[in-house]
Amino acid sequence: MARRFRGFLPVVVDVETGGFNAKKDALLEIAAITLEIDSAGYMRPHETFHCHVEPFPGANLDPKALAFTGIDPYNPFRMAKSEADALQHVFHPIRQAVKAQGCTRAILVGHNPSFDLGFVNAAANRVKVKRNPFHQFSTFDTATLGGLAYGQTVLARAVQAAGLQWNEEQAHSAVYDAQQTAELFCAIVNRWQALGGFQFPECVEPEADNGVM
Repeated sequence: MARRFRGFLPVVVDVETGGFNAKKDALLEIAAITLEIDSAGYMRPHETFHCHVEPFPGANLDPKALAFTGIDPYNPFRMAKSEADALQHVFHPIRQAVKAQGCTRAILVGHNPSFDLGFVNAAANRVKVKRNPFHQFSTFDTATLGGLAYGQTVLARAVQAAGLQWNEEQAHSAVYDAQQTAELFCAIVNRWQALGGFQFPECVEPEADNGVM
């Protein structure tokens, strides 16, 4: 994996929130899926990490956003964790995966990922996470890649164009959307690999992360 993406480990992330403002609106759910790659360069989803999140003190909760996601932030059956505990639950295994695969840092894969990364970074800053595993601004965007590979930028349509199944009733759950995004990303990478689009260098050490991709 380190040789395929210049030392970065792609990790698919989806969040559900109480609005669009990462600094003011609540992070309510986060799912992350690590990926693995075989010796021929073909990728597949590996492990999934998921957590419901308690709204941080003073967080805004937009009723329209809650109606869209169907989330009741204060339902006790959500078994939600504080932002600090939720990020620890997700970040710790990602850091382990980065190390295990010989990478230097994780890079967030998402569908319009600036939204997801914005909420992840804002929450990490609020709880003063010392080691956020994700690159602070670089991402892989499956909306862009889906437009390139399949002519579709909407997640549901890109997934279907890739020959994968889409269940609208399960959509807007962080886990389901992350799973579908992971399958889409892998399908695009594998399609490119099948065409002979990437030749692995023989011996290239991953570069040190200097904050620039």
